[in-house]
Amino acid sequence: MTTTSKIVLGVLGAVAAGVVIGMMVAPEKGSDLRKKLKKTTDGWADTLGNLFSKVKDEAENTKSNFKNTMPTGA
Repeated sequence: MTTTSKIVLGVLGAVAAGVVIGMMVAPEKGSDLRKKLKKTTDGWADTLGNLFSKVKDEAENTKSNFKNTMPTGA
């Protein structure tokens, strides 16, 4: 894992924690808060799933390209 990806994950984690804390402190009914949390986490799950798929595809393409550039018989 590169330094950049560690920083990005750290920032995303801090943002997520801040959002959750902010929602928990906000004066809302529990049922409304749970609905809002579910909607938010569903969006995050979709975003992270898409990001994971892109990273996986990119890694597979890089691996494939690397194999194709290697000299044969080495």
